[in-house]
Amino acid sequence: MIELTPIEMSNELGDEMARWRQKIHANPETAFTEFDTAAFVVQQLQSFGIEVHQGLATTGIVGVLENGEGPMIGLRADMDALHIHELTNLSYCSKNEGKMHACGHDGHTAMLLGAAKMLSQTKNFKGTIIFIFQPAEENEGGADKMIKDGLFERFPVEQVYGLHNWPSLKEGCMAVGPGPMMAANETFELTISGKGAHAAMPHLGTDPVVAAAHIITALQTIVARRTDPQEAGVITVTQIHGGDTWNVIPDHVDLRGTIRWFNPEVGEAIKASIKELCTGVAKSLGCEAQLSFVHSYPATVNTPDTAAICADVMAQLIGEQRVDRDPVPSMGAEDFSFMLQERPGSYVWLGTGTDPDCPKLHNPHYDFNDRQLPLGAAYWVQLAQTLLKA
Repeated sequence: MIELTPIEMSNELGDEMARWRQKIHANPETAFTEFDTAAFVVQQLQSFGIEVHQGLATTGIVGVLENGEGPMIGLRADMDALHIHELTNLSYCSKNEGKMHACGHDGHTAMLLGAAKMLSQTKNFKGTIIFIFQPAEENEGGADKMIKDGLFERFPVEQVYGLHNWPSLKEGCMAVGPGPMMAANETFELTISGKGAHAAMPHLGTDPVVAAAHIITALQTIVARRTDPQEAGVITVTQIHGGDTWNVIPDHVDLRGTIRWFNPEVGEAIKASIKELCTGVAKSLGCEAQLSFVHSYPATVNTPDTAAICADVMAQLIGEQRVDRDPVPSMGAEDFSFMLQERPGSYVWLGTGTDPDCPKLHNPHYDFNDRQLPLGAAYWVQLAQTLLKA
């Protein structure tokens, strides 16, 4: 009997993975509410004969597949969707208004399920694989919550690995590098308080709208003029809330946004500069500023030796010419970073881009490229077999 390679096995499973993926896509669930998605994952894992553990971080799932003595490794996929109104008009378009799988976590879940099925059938490895299906990657830090709920105490993996689809990378290609792959991020909330007045009589009040405008503009000087040009940093204001009508200056204006960095020292310097600037500009215009930082993710940093292993596995699957071993890190953030702070491992990108103008992540027109499901699943299988050689 001829033994199939991981990519040959995965290709045979491609249609089934696509059905799984589209079922999950049609029923998106956001942070810590992934109950139906988790139930589907449990059902599939149990049908493969895999031991299942539930309840970490509310909806998190861990599948355990053991085959003899050997190391324990973790493979992770995220399950949650985003608060986005889908505009794809697909036959499997979101049935949950205002929620959408616009980041491809449906594909991540389907690929890891496919790998679990193949590995449970072949058991061509020695050791233990835990399949981590994580909730709440988007904004809410589900990885951190799983860890605090005892993930690595209960399942003491030696290494942990993650994968994300990447529509900015051509389909059929993959990328991984040593060191940072994704940035650290922190969100901020700023309230600028002034004194309300009639819009026709601004001299009788203190205008927080004007102060907000000056602050938004001034914030852009922090990276441009206070940060070493050889270091990366981003400050973006994403929300402005203030006022209720056309002819009234409000008492306060709320600003919200995000900051990104790779070097922790740069991050601390940016935060200190934001506080100094917001306080100073507001005061100079007769207002007060109250600033808080929330929802922080560290940078996603790959261990060099594991990144090299991942790249070698990719090259075996798709050829060296399709592997980028030194990709430019993204200023996007990823809570798999919490897992990499606890264990060595690597986070890789799977190219899903069909053309330069195809919808990107977090776009209401985005849809995971099902043609890449077999490659992603095969990567997981090949990686597990490489790390846990039979």
